[in-house]
Amino acid sequence: MTFSIRGLAAAMAGVLALAFSAPAHAEWRRAESPNFVVYSQSGEAELRRYVRNLEIYDYVLRIRMGLPTDRAAGRKLPIYLVGSRQGLVQINLKTGQNVAGTYFPVAEGIFAAAIRDESQDFLLHEYFHHFSFQMGSTANYPGWLREGLAEYFMTAEIKPGSVAIGGYNEGRVYALFETTWLPLEDLLRKTPHDLRRQDQRANYYSLSWLMTHWFMSDEGRRGQLLAYLADIHDGGDPVEAMQRATGLTLTELRQQLRNYRRLSVMTYTAEFPQPEITITTLPRSADDLLLIAQRLKVGVDEDKREETAALVRRLAARHPDDSFAQLQLGHAELHFGDAEAGEAVLARLLEREPDNIEALQLMGDRYIDLAGDRPEEADVLLRRARGYLARAYRVDEAQYYTLYLIARTRVGQAGYPNENDLVTWDRAFALAPQLSSIRIGFGSALMGAGEFDEAITVLTPLANSPHGGTAAAAATLLVARAKAGQAPFSDEAMTAAIAEDSPAEPEPQTGDEAQPEPEPAPAD
Repeated sequence: MTFSIRGLAAAMAGVLALAFSAPAHAEWRRAESPNFVVYSQSGEAELRRYVRNLEIYDYVLRIRMGLPTDRAAGRKLPIYLVGSRQGLVQINLKTGQNVAGTYFPVAEGIFAAAIRDESQDFLLHEYFHHFSFQMGSTANYPGWLREGLAEYFMTAEIKPGSVAIGGYNEGRVYALFETTWLPLEDLLRKTPHDLRRQDQRANYYSLSWLMTHWFMSDEGRRGQLLAYLADIHDGGDPVEAMQRATGLTLTELRQQLRNYRRLSVMTYTAEFPQPEITITTLPRSADDLLLIAQRLKVGVDEDKREETAALVRRLAARHPDDSFAQLQLGHAELHFGDAEAGEAVLARLLEREPDNIEALQLMGDRYIDLAGDRPEEADVLLRRARGYLARAYRVDEAQYYTLYLIARTRVGQAGYPNENDLVTWDRAFALAPQLSSIRIGFGSALMGAGEFDEAITVLTPLANSPHGGTAAAAATLLVARAKAGQAPFSDEAMTAAIAEDSPAEPEPQTGDEAQPEPEPAPAD
């Protein structure tokens, strides 16, 4: 083969000219499958592989947990894949230095975000929790087992034709064998947020994983685990139930765990389903606003609100005719800037797109807030809120946030809670059982209707949640009142009771617990 040096040089010059004159544009893509909606700036083929692996993981979870494989999730989980930690910071300004991802169960949107090229242990851990809530499979499990199962399944090694379950996370093993173990009594009775030291929390997750692995690796021990759960469900003491189920004292159980070294890995090989995956390219406004749109849902501290509103104003100005950009502008103004200006932006957007669900929800929320601020006008303002929310409901009946807002418009009204109120709460709960605000709202409504047993069923998982924080304290108080056949607290009384009962409020869930924090550097 012969070639011309001059021709090669000319070709290279053309390539370089293109490279410098037209920088590559990394478009945001949206991939939707039966159980996920994934946003990424990766190539289409890579994104398709990623989503298929998530669907395989979901399929194996169903097989392993004895759940139907053909029942799609009530709500697909949105996941935002970013190129670096800076992408996570765009979503949550308080993202820690070593966080590789976060799960956000917030009222305006339940979603996850993760660094694209990092280990996906975190994402698989959090998806297990999300999956379990949606499927109702671990709602009444004790905290250590919920976390242990998430840790057990998060190490799944997913390949095109197989999935290996039962490996380990190096950070967890380090925390297990290089730090002092928690007493097993603390593991069985407490949650991570009851532990103040970081090394104790890391050890909590490691011990939860080890004990879960020990139970899951042997058929006989799995039977003991089921006996333990049945005992707990019947009101058994957590420590005594464990000793009854295993026939071991806590000292003997601790020694068994100390000696457990040969990990049993189970590999599933199958013709895994080929899910339908639809990929679309998002408009250019997504480059500027997709991640910040999630920040608006997560919220920011008081001193960052005006800064966030100003940023959205500047970025939205680049896309004056783009509906997505105008939605974010209205949202930012409504919550962090000029609320009246935000309402005007959203009103104009609804003139152009009368079925824009998010705009309708934001307007409904706006008038609920106004009703709280202007009690003398509350009836009129709540009617306006219900008008917007009725429109949103007609567009899509399966939006949990719409149902939640509709239920909120009825709290404290004459005849509340009636049968329709309970149905509304129930439907919101079925779609978003991981939201503490929905559990507390539904549980309180059930108590108001005298359905105390049902209220206890709804509230107990939150009361026992490892990440419940203040909401878990509220649920605990409500469960106690429900068991006594008492009415729920008013909002004001609940706030006061929580403050009295929980002087040291646990830190809020950040969703990054699956990523062990490194040891702090020694002081100079």
